[in-house]
Amino acid sequence: MKLDRDTITGDITGGITAGVVALPLALALGVASGLGPMAGIYGAIAVGFFAALFGGTASQISGPTGPMVVVLAGLFASLSGDAALIFTTVMLAGVLQIAFGFLGVGQYIRLVPYPVISGFMTGIGAIIIILQMGPLLGHDSPGDPLGAMAKLPNAVMDINFANLALGLGTLALVFFWPARVGKYLPGPLAALIVGTLLAFFLLDVPVLGEIPSGLPGLHWPVFEQSKALLVVEAAFILAVLGSIDSLLTSLVADNMTRQRHDSNRELIGQGIGNTVAGLIGGIAGAGATMRTVVNIRSGGRTRFSGMVHALLLLTIVLGLGPLASNIPLAVLAGILVKVGLDIIDWNYIKRANHGPRWDLALMVLVLSLTVFVDLITAVAAGVVLAALAFVKQVGQLQIASLKNTPEHLDSDVEKACLAECGDRVALFEFSGPLSFGAAADLGHHVREHSEFGTKVLILDFSRVPFLDVSAVLAVETIASDAASSDKLLYLAGMNADVQKVLEGMNSGVPGDGVYATRLQALKAAAAVVKSSDANNMDTVTGIPVME
Repeated sequence: MKLDRDTITGDITGGITAGVVALPLALALGVASGLGPMAGIYGAIAVGFFAALFGGTASQISGPTGPMVVVLAGLFASLSGDAALIFTTVMLAGVLQIAFGFLGVGQYIRLVPYPVISGFMTGIGAIIIILQMGPLLGHDSPGDPLGAMAKLPNAVMDINFANLALGLGTLALVFFWPARVGKYLPGPLAALIVGTLLAFFLLDVPVLGEIPSGLPGLHWPVFEQSKALLVVEAAFILAVLGSIDSLLTSLVADNMTRQRHDSNRELIGQGIGNTVAGLIGGIAGAGATMRTVVNIRSGGRTRFSGMVHALLLLTIVLGLGPLASNIPLAVLAGILVKVGLDIIDWNYIKRANHGPRWDLALMVLVLSLTVFVDLITAVAAGVVLAALAFVKQVGQLQIASLKNTPEHLDSDVEKACLAECGDRVALFEFSGPLSFGAAADLGHHVREHSEFGTKVLILDFSRVPFLDVSAVLAVETIASDAASSDKLLYLAGMNADVQKVLEGMNSGVPGDGVYATRLQALKAAAAVVKSSDANNMDTVTGIPVME
């Protein structure tokens, strides 16, 4: 995009607005991760700046997000708060994302089915809400949802009502903050200011306490053999989750700006940002949908807007410490509950009962696995099940398109030739690529639709671009069945790729004849039928001989 005065002005305005929105969210997500509010701010600065500078989505704003914090909170609990190992994990996740970008993984991440994405995003939203129930009631919260739910009954029996009222008030303020005012003062920031002032003057509730301000120090990678597997697993989850989260946000940005992002470059930018974030003691981040939308609506169009957003946060953080120390935990919990509610895919949930039942079941399964098991298991199971369901549907369509009637012939000559042969020739016309999803039923279908008196089977491959191994073996089975029942099998219309695969797998094409066109195969079959008829006629009387 050409840089001019209006574009630069829009980028500055959008970046500043996005930075203001990002401030309370970064603080809240930092606290939720277990690493503290400044880790959230440092992560927002590093990922926000470097993902914008090197990424492939011009108007995207990156920083800490709910899905990434869910993983970090669980890791914090598993590593007993070992910050050095957690920052090493963040750096390793960044390196993996860079590798994803160079290997071209971005184009495959976008192939994750929507019910799977909806299920794990809704599950992440639910986890965030569950983890904030304790802080809302005035208690600490474990880093995993099952632990948080287990402690909830005790927390309910000992509620800090001032804390609860402040948290619910914060949530209500964010929910009902007027949109026209939100253009100048975002709801989360307003809730942060109002809640902090109320607590400072009127309420005795838990607050963040003393936190450092100024430039961060460096956190070099560390290695601990006993925790290596846990670190690598968490880094991989962060890398995959951050990649999916970022590319989904990139699609939103594309729809709003009518531009097209570069998926692999975006992953490289996100990876560089997360690597730097871990190096300076920040939490991992990804493309943030709400902040990106705010940026675009405020005029941001180029990567400069994302860098402005990060520089604003850097300016704020240099003098933020004394003020941030008075922020109540209940206010941050209220803001995070709103974040969780926004992540839940309400749009799909409202319409799910009108769509395919399988998609709804898949979404619920992924949601359950996300909350009660882990994110990678949820996504992996969802993708595998969705792929199997898709293969089954495609296979059913391929079998349904397997025709053996003359009505599907384009040529009158072919129709006449097949009509002359009657039931003694069965023509099967394949449509599209034959996959392993159709292979299991292929032989059965041919047997079922071959008449008792059929002499010749013709398999027409004119519209088949390729075969997989399962389909090749199915063709071999058809050939064996034909031979055992004294039928001839002709193959017609194979392209070079299909013939090469058949020859390679079978050391020779199965069947009794290979023909370049369907018409040639039909004529050859007609000749066989005529010859058979002639052999079955009594040469003296001309009366057919009964077999």
